Amino acid sequence: MKYLSISEAAKKFAISERSVRNYCAQGRIPGAIMQGKSWLIPDDASKPERSNGKNEELDNEVVELGYELVNFINKSPVSFFAINNVKELLLSNGYKELFENKTCDIKLGDKVFFTRNGSSIIALDIGEEINKDNFAYHIIASHSDSPCFKIKPECDSKSDIYNRINVEVYGGLIASTWLDRPLSIAGRVVIKNENGLESRLVNLSNHKVMIPNLCIHFNREINSGYRYDPSVDLQAFLSQELSGKPLKNLLKQSLGVREEDIVNFDLYLYNQEQGYLWGNKKEYVSSSRLDDLECVFTSSKALVKSHNKNAVNVLYVSDNEEVGSSSRQGADSDFLERLLTQVSNKLGIEHSVAVANSFLISADNAHAVHPNKPGISDPNNHPYMNKGVAIKYNAAQSYTSDAISGAIFQKLCDNASVPYQFFTNRSDIRGGSTLGNILLSHVSLLSVDMGLPQLAMHSSFETAGTKDIKYAIDVFKEFYSSSISINGDNYIINK
Repeated sequence: MKYLSISEAAKKFAISERSVRNYCAQGRIPGAIMQGKSWLIPDDASKPERSNGKNEELDNEVVELGYELVNFINKSPVSFFAINNVKELLLSNGYKELFENKTCDIKLGDKVFFTRNGSSIIALDIGEEINKDNFAYHIIASHSDSPCFKIKPECDSKSDIYNRINVEVYGGLIASTWLDRPLSIAGRVVIKNENGLESRLVNLSNHKVMIPNLCIHFNREINSGYRYDPSVDLQAFLSQELSGKPLKNLLKQSLGVREEDIVNFDLYLYNQEQGYLWGNKKEYVSSSRLDDLECVFTSSKALVKSHNKNAVNVLYVSDNEEVGSSSRQGADSDFLERLLTQVSNKLGIEHSVAVANSFLISADNAHAVHPNKPGISDPNNHPYMNKGVAIKYNAAQSYTSDAISGAIFQKLCDNASVPYQFFTNRSDIRGGSTLGNILLSHVSLLSVDMGLPQLAMHSSFETAGTKDIKYAIDVFKEFYSSSISINGDNYIINK
């Protein structure tokens, strides 16, 4: 099929390019697909009938953001790619990359970022009129990783005639959602070059692998509760009757190197199913890795659309949250602590005072009320999709929110006209944790835990509300644009 660009379709339909984009976002041009940040329209498409809906413009914005999120996630199969995509966004908005292992000059007005391990990133937008007596960091933290399968170093194996890939579980995934899905492989590969070693990203998107179910005739208990054995039931295969090392051969072809030049790798299986918007008003978005790439997307987008001349806006995306955050690129490392200390010293700020004036939003998605199991949620504190961001609380301090930090965040939501909800676990159910309380063990500051309500967290395919994408961006922009003054027991929030 042949496709038209936005401008070509606008000429064909005799309408503006903006109208064409809106029609595509609303799903009113059958067969239109998003490629990168633009749309491709079938050349035989007809001009849609004009709609007179009162909220059309607002809905268009929400739907466009939904497609942007899906596009971001589709381009971010694993954490390395997610961070690379955030880097590209920052570079295109005037940020400069600096490196931890090199001496650097940081001054007022700078926009800079650092990465660690290629899977975590810290970006700083340093205000040009900062008052050294009231210096503050405004930090939004999220994470780049999602539950999946990691490929072992010696990965090529045989089972009967099948070529299998030896994998192990990464994070608390819902195992059944990975079976009989179109999976592929992505990550980074370390290769030899003339100067030593080089790390390259790789995505074998043209090659499928599969973790097959056992048919019900051989497993009559499959629908009565089944305990998957990761070493047997959750191993992937990619072909049959191939000799040698099939995966190494695919890597060699993809990278254009010799097999002996491949030294090592960090590779993962990922679900290749493309995300999409659905519902009567496209109010839902379903995709892999919504936890937590939805918060990565919304916070990074808010950072580049905001500026605060009187504060330092910080974007922190950590890795390995799904396995405890205890790596050098995780929230339990010194990455954030070291960089904030370095910035304070470079700017001549007393660091301990700066931290005491600062505020952290720990952004990691929340559990929405389930349509089939509404009773599993707390009877009073249960968020819904498309009803606003969720502020998360836990008596055992799995979340950092308290009355003060929660009230400050509520005020930010009110100022941004963003609805908010509360989330707690039902009292007889133990919930999960996130990166906020881990970060506070390194940098003690006021902090709130929040997230966007979603279904099927840790499934290989999750669902959230499209309205909440805009809500998150709006309140994050409000946070990045505001001043939060702490005077004893008084807290003043201003633009």
